Amino acid sequence: MSMATVPAVRASTAVRSATIELLRHRGMTTIFGNPGSTELGLLVDLPDDFRYVMALHESVVVAMADGYAQATGRPAFVNLHSACGVGNAMGAVVNAHHNRAPLVITGGNQDRRHLALEPFLFARGAELMLPYVKRAEQPARAEDVPAALDRAWALAQTRPYGPVFVSVPADDWDAPAAGTSPLAVGGEVRGSAEPDPDTADELARRLADGPVALVVGAGADRDGAWDELTELAERLEAVVWAAPQSGRLGFPEDHPLYRGHLAPSYATAAAQLQGVAVALVAGAPVFAFLPYEPSDQPLPTLLHITDDPDEAARAPSGLSVIGDVRALAAALLERLPPSPNGASRGRRAAPEPPPGSTPISPAFLMATLAGVLPDDAVLVEESPSNRNDLRRHVWIRRPQSFFACASGGLGFAMPAAVGIKLGHPERPVICLVGDGSALYAPQALWSAVQLRTPVTFIVVNNARYAILESVAAFGGLEGVPSLELPGVDFVAMAATYGCPAARVSDPERLGEAIERAIEAGGPGLLEVAVDRTVPPLLPAAGVAA
Repeated sequence: MSMATVPAVRASTAVRSATIELLRHRGMTTIFGNPGSTELGLLVDLPDDFRYVMALHESVVVAMADGYAQATGRPAFVNLHSACGVGNAMGAVVNAHHNRAPLVITGGNQDRRHLALEPFLFARGAELMLPYVKRAEQPARAEDVPAALDRAWALAQTRPYGPVFVSVPADDWDAPAAGTSPLAVGGEVRGSAEPDPDTADELARRLADGPVALVVGAGADRDGAWDELTELAERLEAVVWAAPQSGRLGFPEDHPLYRGHLAPSYATAAAQLQGVAVALVAGAPVFAFLPYEPSDQPLPTLLHITDDPDEAARAPSGLSVIGDVRALAAALLERLPPSPNGASRGRRAAPEPPPGSTPISPAFLMATLAGVLPDDAVLVEESPSNRNDLRRHVWIRRPQSFFACASGGLGFAMPAAVGIKLGHPERPVICLVGDGSALYAPQALWSAVQLRTPVTFIVVNNARYAILESVAAFGGLEGVPSLELPGVDFVAMAATYGCPAARVSDPERLGEAIERAIEAGGPGLLEVAVDRTVPPLLPAAGVAA
């Protein structure tokens, strides 16, 4: 019997109706998706208070939801197609896992009545999603779907935040719902953020063995700890570093105690921390290094604050504390005396901008961007070969203003920027993306146009996978093929999606072009042709990045 011949269940008693009621109650009325045949049962006749945000590829769907969830701090709802649709999304799910993005991800499956035959579009979605989600399940019965989704909502927003997956067979949406209200399956979920007093005492005692460094990660921004960490640094007269490869920033980069980003390698990071006795790592793993760079120089004694028990278990630290960064920083402030020297906020001096040249140097591009970036702008970055120049010239000064992918997976920034703009419609959003990265998710331009989200996409075009060439040079590898990307026209690509675009190669026009793109009032792409010189993988000795 085909699905079309099955008598329709009244909407008031269907799993679909119960799910819609649940999603409304939990504040998940925005659905990110790319529709497929096995998901249509949920999407038919969506109520007027729901918004369906469509993308052209499942990885773009998840990355947009990732950006939206990080920007709003609330779980975002994702609806994926079965089988290959879930597979297409997996790279972005890995990114969301590392970004700690609270996502409720649903994937379709075939009709339960012939799942045993493994029909066309049969999916092993739950198995595929593991181990990059906090839980993956296909409910045993159709009437269990609302409860499974409510459990996913609760898990996604408990520490450590992250995606949760529920597979829903196609015929479940029209099945009769359970007799009880879906709102009875779970109440409010809270996590205790109150630090243990004895633990706070111990942290304060160990920090007294200074000199001290703070190494601040994405968790500080998630937990809203900027002010507390700034005051803590001033009390301790501690130098401050951003954690290696941090996907968000949790400390003002113009503060006089700020030193830059800790290098993503052991020997260089150890040299940067030389002279420090104790380093407090707040809201970051210890440490997300990239190349293997051995050294006999030890790191300082490490103290660690994280919301992830797994991070705490593997950290080579003297003491790891699982908890809320803001609450623990506030507890430390209660236990530490004021700075004897009265450290003041002030500002550190900005570096001199490099001169203009043709072709445009990445450093000149970053310095120019810094000069025109609005004070309240959000910068979403995925230009890995240019990060040292970006960090040297573009300083983030306020919370929720910088997002990058914590896992290193390409294809995050462009769709995430659209999602972040949906979550922060009042703030300018600028996406800085390398040419290689931009080829992973250009479909995000279509979504930006259709949603009328004014995101400015700046493509840094050096016609190559420069970061891979940097890695190869660092490792002494030669003759690696397929690292050049000639002949890609990003202006023409943007035009196919209906997105206004322009190309800049003249340094004298660069600042005006960026300002005009930001002020345009709609989505736009600016392709900047830059010098193709391969940059070093790590910052030069003695240079903060």
